[in-house]
Amino acid sequence: MKILLTGFDPFGGEPVNPAEEAVKRVRNNINGAEIIKITIPTVKNKSVAAIEKAIEMHNPDVVISVGQAGGRFDITPERVAINMDDFRIEDNEGNQPTDEIIQEDGQAAYFSNLPVKAMVKHMNDNNIPATLSNTAGTFVCNHVMYGILYMIDKKYPNIKGGFIHIPYMTSQVIDKKNTPFMSLDEIVKGLEFALEACTLYDEDVKVIGGEIC
Repeated sequence: MKILLTGFDPFGGEPVNPAEEAVKRVRNNINGAEIIKITIPTVKNKSVAAIEKAIEMHNPDVVISVGQAGGRFDITPERVAINMDDFRIEDNEGNQPTDEIIQEDGQAAYFSNLPVKAMVKHMNDNNIPATLSNTAGTFVCNHVMYGILYMIDKKYPNIKGGFIHIPYMTSQVIDKKNTPFMSLDEIVKGLEFALEACTLYDEDVKVIGGEIC
């Protein structure tokens, strides 16, 4: 098995991105799966193009993108991506689309075909805080998740794909009082357990993962 794992470069004025830093530190082999790691730009179209180039080069079985979600407490695999760009801030090349369809011939939303609940369970079972998320936002993270799943729908039907959000890492919250964070070591361990779950589960587990609101 090959797993393509991507992390974004820094954005929004941050000097680092925990996604990039964590992805670099993930082991190269997890339960027999080869982990291919790349950094992608936090730019709406170039990010997806970089992923497709890596798909064509490496022919992975699984594609997972990792992104920073400052303000979240734990690691959150995403269940769904929507066909909408509505950027609250500019990306790294000044793009700031408002209410813009990502793909005219795409579905209104795509659900991840990863075992997302199993990923959460496997992290929790190994003492890493994780929950299932039902919103990837409307910034480049959602854009990339939607782009991965659109490519799977249109061109790469044998690939599984999705997205994982991670919190700020410790060094980022020195000047952000009362802001959730997680150590980089824990983030890396969590991602490794999430990837391991992808090697262990062909189908997702049936456990409660929903929210009231």
